[in-house]
Amino acid sequence: MMKVLRIVEPLSRSLARSASSATGSKTHFGFQNVTEEEKAEKVFHVFENVATKYDLMNDTMSFGTHRLWKDYFVDKLGPMSDISLLDMAGGTGDIAARVARYIRNNDAVEPTGRIVIGDINPHMLEVGRRKLENANLAKGLEWVEADAEKLPFDAETFDAYTIAFGIRNCVHVQKVIDEAYRVLRPGGRFMCLEFSRVNNALLEWLYEKYSFEVIPVMGQLIAGDWESYQYLVESIRKFPDQGTFAEMIRSSGFRAVNYENLTSGVVAIHSGFKL
Repeated sequence: MMKVLRIVEPLSRSLARSASSATGSKTHFGFQNVTEEEKAEKVFHVFENVATKYDLMNDTMSFGTHRLWKDYFVDKLGPMSDISLLDMAGGTGDIAARVARYIRNNDAVEPTGRIVIGDINPHMLEVGRRKLENANLAKGLEWVEADAEKLPFDAETFDAYTIAFGIRNCVHVQKVIDEAYRVLRPGGRFMCLEFSRVNNALLEWLYEKYSFEVIPVMGQLIAGDWESYQYLVESIRKFPDQGTFAEMIRSSGFRAVNYENLTSGVVAIHSGFKL
């Protein structure tokens, strides 16, 4: 049975409280310098704006490649039928649906564990929920409005924690990783799929041109929103490179940390275990 849960305080109160504890602290919103509370609000509104066109824009921007990256990501996870999984920033439902499908295809059974989709943005959750309902893929999934920096789950609750194309939008990335470590059981696995640094000079040049000169134009033409897609491009450039991010994962306590580049580093899969 599909479950839809709202178990965090309204975003306005959550952001206000974060602001009161970190007033004046600076961070980046793309290439802009902003306060931490401003970034939280701006990111929220970006995904509020793009929610209904998110899948279409992903297909258009990546020429459908994001689907292959996500397929491979779930294959690397190799979920068992009884897995207890938290997929954060997962409002699209893409990873959770693939996990459920992987289990059905490989174990020939319905998932018997727990698959939780968490996202701070209720608009993303609603769009993803409707999408999976229409595709008859929503059975057994839980949808939870939650902040990745302060998860509403007890320690040692999940076997696996996944986050795909979401962690770079969080204000405090290290806190997100720390929370992932907290809610994982001993032996649990953290996996992150995120845009990264291209390691081929020619491809990097082409990628830069495409990112800054084409993607915002696509955003305007398809979604009527230049600024949100300008931010999304800039946020990729501000995110730590593969080695730096791997060190952040280690500093949270994870072991056997590694990463794998896909498409010459356009994206990377990071993995670590709570031992």
